[in-house]
Amino acid sequence: MNTLFDKIWDAHVVQKIEDGPEQLYIDRLYCHEVTSPQAFDGLRERGVRCFRPESIICMPDHNTPTQDQDKPVSNPVSRAQLETLEKNCREFGLTYYGMNTPDNGIIHVVGPEKGLSLPGMTIVCGDSHTSTHGAVGAVAFGIGTSEVEMVMASQCILQQKPGTMRISIDGRLGKGVTAKDMALYLMMKLTTGGATGYFVEYAGSAVRALSMEGRLTLCNLSIEMGARGGLVAPDETTFEYLKGRQYAPKGEDWDKAVEYWKTLKSDEDAVFDRELHFNAEDIPPMITYGTNPGMGMAVDGCIPMSSPSKPLDYMGFRPGQKLLGHPVDYVFLGACTNGRIEDFRAFASVVKGRKKAGNVTAWLVPGSWAVDRAIREEHLDEVLEDAGFELRQPGCSACLAMNDDKIPAGKYSVSTSNRNFEGRQGQGARTILASPYTAAAAAVTGVITDPRTLDVDFK
Repeated sequence: MNTLFDKIWDAHVVQKIEDGPEQLYIDRLYCHEVTSPQAFDGLRERGVRCFRPESIICMPDHNTPTQDQDKPVSNPVSRAQLETLEKNCREFGLTYYGMNTPDNGIIHVVGPEKGLSLPGMTIVCGDSHTSTHGAVGAVAFGIGTSEVEMVMASQCILQQKPGTMRISIDGRLGKGVTAKDMALYLMMKLTTGGATGYFVEYAGSAVRALSMEGRLTLCNLSIEMGARGGLVAPDETTFEYLKGRQYAPKGEDWDKAVEYWKTLKSDEDAVFDRELHFNAEDIPPMITYGTNPGMGMAVDGCIPMSSPSKPLDYMGFRPGQKLLGHPVDYVFLGACTNGRIEDFRAFASVVKGRKKAGNVTAWLVPGSWAVDRAIREEHLDEVLEDAGFELRQPGCSACLAMNDDKIPAGKYSVSTSNRNFEGRQGQGARTILASPYTAAAAAVTGVITDPRTLDVDFK
């Protein structure tokens, strides 16, 4: 009668504290340059080393520039954070994938693609979008800086066990509808607090039909509806994706691992604290209109009349307004939400044979150097260049205003990232979240456009 979450969580409990949290063993800790410096300082002050350094993987991503990575970083704050991470990794003997090396990228993109994130694991990082790794069938969630230090020192963490929620989506997604639209639809229905206190398992035929890239996108956005994390039960799609990756088991160890991974599913009679059901056919291509990811609507819809005024004032919109045809200034393809090869395939399929709109500045940022290599191997770079676009170098880029890729105040950005908070992409920037298809449609038309109205071969 156990859920998948219960099975993984309970297998990692070291001890339970009466009327308190549980001590949970952690299989993998990811670190980037933003939330780790204080944790390393704490270890230093206590004279403590990392308990299991081989389980800790570090790489810069938030502050990395997406141009001229071979040159000194001009921003002094970013440069200091990047240099500090490298220094800390050397001092504590940790695996470090530095900027502009073949293994670097956004940590939530690199982890799965290198087979560092595996089914049945517990995975943490000082970053809320650690929920991404749940797509492989892991319990993955973000933690605070003091907790990062705790894991470094003991390989354990004190945590209250969250409740369980299952969201089942059955049926078949319509043309031009992606996992990003699925997530934005769920947030529209549940709001940004609708899953607070829960760990979500995504299930149903529409979820099982998603590629691994789609599942990574869906789990990535779990945190945006308040969930502690999200996961998908591992299946043949998972195994096919992981097989042969650098850190995945090999030979007999692979066979044994898959045998165990096949047991990682919720029992048929498992009881969840909350269950929700949705139909895939009801999900349209989505966009946001406000200043949190739950303020979403169909791309061809109207802003709800009941929308609060403050977010609309910030965005320059009004209740009842249709956004189709609204001019766009920037388009951003990338982030740990939509910076994978499948996302670039989708974007390229829309822009192929077309030209970038003259009023649009487009930033196309692979989530890793491995994604960049795949883009070039598939000649997608040529498609993009023919349409007037150019690739930037891997990094978090315009997902958040912690590097040089900032949207100017008052400008409209159609973005494939995960958050549209005030100032998220730059002070005064106006962010409209969308899928790669919808972002590409805006990039070639110069306005918000329903991608289904373009002659596109949706996969």
